[in-house]
Amino acid sequence: MKHPVFIRQIVAGAALFAALSLSATAQSAEEILERSFCVFDPVGANGPLFAITKTFRPVALRAGIKLDLRAYTDEKVAAEDFKAGQCDAVLLTGTRAREFNKFTGSLEAMGAIPGEQEMRLLFNTLSQAKARPFLINGEYEVAGVFPGGAVYLHTRDRTIDTVEKLQGKKIATLDYDTASVRMVRHVGASVVGSNSANFAGKFNNGSVDLAYAPAVAYAPLELYKGVQPYGGVFKYALGYMNFQVILHRDRFSDKAAQMVRDESIKRINEAYEIIAQAEAEIPESVWIHLPQADTQGYDRMLRDVRLSLLADGVYDERAIKLMQAIRCRVDGSRSECSS
Repeated sequence: MKHPVFIRQIVAGAALFAALSLSATAQSAEEILERSFCVFDPVGANGPLFAITKTFRPVALRAGIKLDLRAYTDEKVAAEDFKAGQCDAVLLTGTRAREFNKFTGSLEAMGAIPGEQEMRLLFNTLSQAKARPFLINGEYEVAGVFPGGAVYLHTRDRTIDTVEKLQGKKIATLDYDTASVRMVRHVGASVVGSNSANFAGKFNNGSVDLAYAPAVAYAPLELYKGVQPYGGVFKYALGYMNFQVILHRDRFSDKAAQMVRDESIKRINEAYEIIAQAEAEIPESVWIHLPQADTQGYDRMLRDVRLSLLADGVYDERAIKLMQAIRCRVDGSRSECSS
């Protein structure tokens, strides 16, 4: 199975977090502190995420930290163990992280970030020290947010190319994500409850007609098996995926999380190079390009759903307003920027 280098970038950032945070709490070279870092990896202890995290153990030990790494194939269990205090820190997808920080959990809001330029501006904003209050929620702090790339709709049948044709179709949907469920129902499609570990299998074996995922998942999750021979990938960003490192604030130095953010922003170009490579590896014949008129229609539809979720309290209003400001800074001609 092929694993994109991007996965290594995400874990490198996570490992960096562990080293900086843990070393910052060490009181002396003689005192060995123990801290747990729970890593979600769909493949488990033999997967790429966990394998690369293991390489950081000796680095942490030299800093006086005995790092207890724990692999989880079920992201829900990883989140629950972290919440119960069994993990000092955890690596989760942005959607799952929403229960720990509503602000950062809103960064994946559908249609809120249309492209890389907007995402870079968002990361730059959140890396600033003055942004820290938005990253803290009670006992939790988001120590790092790492880009996962645009989320694209994958279809087994490329003739399903309009919203109307989505009606009645089965879509693998993250059943714990209110936003995804709302979107699927909004277009009249059928929700097939899934999670990050099994959605690809359902798409590849034909149990569902469509699924959504970033380009970095195309090869390692073998989504090409579901796309071939009659399907494709819509070149339209439904949202922008991210990974987040979350920690229990009382178990780390106050300066630790900011140190991670300062270091991660320096490596942002590397992350985007890997995302670009993953997108380039998807054959041009697979991409489905939407007419501009359709794109504008989808933009309006996603905005309607996004605002309805905001009204229902699913998204954080501050995050939604921040991302709107960023969109308008990049493209002031957008209709939402007229006011």
